[in-house]
Amino acid sequence: MTQPPVREKSFFGHPRGLATLFGTEMWERFSYYGMRAILVLFLSAPAIRGGMGLSETTAVGVYGVYIASVYLLALAGGWMADRLFGPRKTVLYGAIVIMCGHLSLSVPSAGVFVWLGLVLVALGSGMLKPNMAALVGELYRHEDDARRDSGYTIFYMGVNLGAFVGIMAVPWLQQGDRWHLAFGSAAAGMAIGLTQYVLGRRHLGGAGEEPDHRLTPEERRRFRAILAITVPVVVAALALWAFSGTFTIDRFSLVLAIGTAAVPLAYFLFLFRSHEVTPEERVRLSAYVWLFLGAAVFWFIYDQSGSALTLFAQNNTQLDVMGFHVPPGWINNVNSLAIIFLAPVFADFFLKAGERVSTPLKFGVALLLVGLSFVVMSVASGVASGGVRVSIIWLISVYLIQTIGELFLSPTGLSVTNKLAPRAFENQMMGVWYLAISLGDAIGGQTYRLTTVIPMPAYYLGLALAAILAGVAMMMFTKKIRALMGETTPRPAELRT
Repeated sequence: MTQPPVREKSFFGHPRGLATLFGTEMWERFSYYGMRAILVLFLSAPAIRGGMGLSETTAVGVYGVYIASVYLLALAGGWMADRLFGPRKTVLYGAIVIMCGHLSLSVPSAGVFVWLGLVLVALGSGMLKPNMAALVGELYRHEDDARRDSGYTIFYMGVNLGAFVGIMAVPWLQQGDRWHLAFGSAAAGMAIGLTQYVLGRRHLGGAGEEPDHRLTPEERRRFRAILAITVPVVVAALALWAFSGTFTIDRFSLVLAIGTAAVPLAYFLFLFRSHEVTPEERVRLSAYVWLFLGAAVFWFIYDQSGSALTLFAQNNTQLDVMGFHVPPGWINNVNSLAIIFLAPVFADFFLKAGERVSTPLKFGVALLLVGLSFVVMSVASGVASGGVRVSIIWLISVYLIQTIGELFLSPTGLSVTNKLAPRAFENQMMGVWYLAISLGDAIGGQTYRLTTVIPMPAYYLGLALAAILAGVAMMMFTKKIRALMGETTPRPAELRT
């Protein structure tokens, strides 16, 4: 008599492979967000304290370009998975590169090791990030949209659990200007995540083992030829710029920001003209462009938490609470802690709501909320403009409002990208989603320069109004966007069921 097959344990009612991806992403986010919580403070700290000694506006510009590069390179990471290695191997290689980057940052010497470390972390994150999300989507290939949204929300809880622990541990280790010890702890976190991924890959089944559209021998030769030309040209151009005496960190970050803004435009033009995209997929892409732009506006404001808001915490916030000094980077953890508690609630809510709460509506709500958060920030900076350190409650309120907005937008964005992606560019489209973050971060890092000529309250209020207007527009065109997505608006009778 044959024995029935042993059924693999589930993970919160979801495929067991989700646990592997959940754990790997959690430790990668530990290293990433932990390092990010101290990066602007390290860049702007004077050399006597072991920092890089950059001005605050330059430090914010570098931070913005670095964060933008992390997500910009996600497009290259998706291409590697689609055409060269497959998602599984690309995630593995990316984790190794990230770990090497954090080890470089941990070397107790400012200068070349810092810049090398940032480049390696950005490159490795670009390889890992989109392909982790694509692997989650592979686990739900034959599931309905609501269940996939729920799975992505649980996955997103792992992101924020890792971020929470990283933001607690790394800034705490950094106290007393122990910058490189803190960076070393980020490397240790990534090493744990790498080990966990290697041991747990068997639970992924056949997901992501091979590239969907491996390069042909002719395409591989063409790729190598392009690489052999572009890399030396870029290196030579940077060398000439440096020798000309006109190279500065400010100018370099501005050039990178402009390049980052140009990439999404060029890539969408490429997708719309590609013969590998079917007419039906092209219509869905037109809907995705509107969601992409809305997401870019959201992240433009949201990701200033690690730059403008961290500096506000350090310079303008009363951080002594009941005799305990709160490290400035810890306040970022309001977001992570709130998501850990709220993500299961939102996962259940989206599962029950189904299509009654559409993707464009979720994006519109997220934009209104992130705009409201900067209205609060404008008031707080107005109170602090007189030289008074404001209560920590102001920043806590800002982060809580943004967290609710993030839960409406971010897991939904991952899910809708997986849904609307052209089959030939599936993994690359996860990289396109991160391009929205890259675009927002690149612009945000440069707009902070406006604070040298306009008051901080006006700066925050101007950004708030831009987000609110974008949210209103998204809601007004919800029906049109849903039609382009191939969805129909539920009838009143359907809304009551």
